[in-house]
Amino acid sequence: MNIFIIEDEDLAVKKLQKTLQSVDPASTVVGTADSISSAVEWLQSNPKPDLILMDIELADGQSFEIFNLTEVKSPVVFTTSYDEYALKAFKVNSIDYLLKPVQKDELQAALNKYKELKKGFSTNATDDPMNMDHLLKELRQKLQPPAYRKRFLVKHGRKLVSIDISEIAYFFCDGRLNFFKTYDNQKFVIDYTMDELDEMLDPEQYFRISRSFFVAVRSIDKIDDYFGNRLILGLKPSESKEALVSRERVTEFKKWMGK
Repeated sequence: MNIFIIEDEDLAVKKLQKTLQSVDPASTVVGTADSISSAVEWLQSNPKPDLILMDIELADGQSFEIFNLTEVKSPVVFTTSYDEYALKAFKVNSIDYLLKPVQKDELQAALNKYKELKKGFSTNATDDPMNMDHLLKELRQKLQPPAYRKRFLVKHGRKLVSIDISEIAYFFCDGRLNFFKTYDNQKFVIDYTMDELDEMLDPEQYFRISRSFFVAVRSIDKIDDYFGNRLILGLKPSESKEALVSRERVTEFKKWMGK
């Protein structure tokens, strides 16, 4: 297997070459590049490699630019220093993303994945499971921070007021209407469904404890066991509607609270 490495750190290149030799002695590093410009020049001047190991952040920019400057005909395994939790969100069938420093077992798994996928490669680029256009679109979407809601516009008497998200303790459904309550104990009707709020609220700050309740970290005053393997929360400010963590969400809730 002929492999081309795009990486701007000399030590990282040497470690990759050493790890490659240990996991796949038959592989050959046919070239290296340390920048977008040198990578483009190499790709335009040499036969296409079987596989490219590509760092996302290079000295002269993000390696995505390479795909705008030349045709990349080889499948790519990205190496990156991005948070491992975020990486898991955009694993796809066509490629792998390895957290730096690259571990031997992870590189071995990536090479095995490539070999398995190679068996089913199509001659039609649009059907190719390693189609770069599709892959880059997904990668860019995942690397861009989600735009979570910062404020809500709600009715207050005859006026409309804007409430900053930092002022909201929790959201809940009570009958046919959805509400949120602020830390100063004001209650407002909102026009969004619980499912719509699921896309709007930062999961680091709000957790959906049931189909009808989102709570903020700061709003939780106490946590008690409840029958049916559930939990019941004491909230601040208090609310007459019980804040129950459903049985199927208890494990994730505990993880969230323990971050």
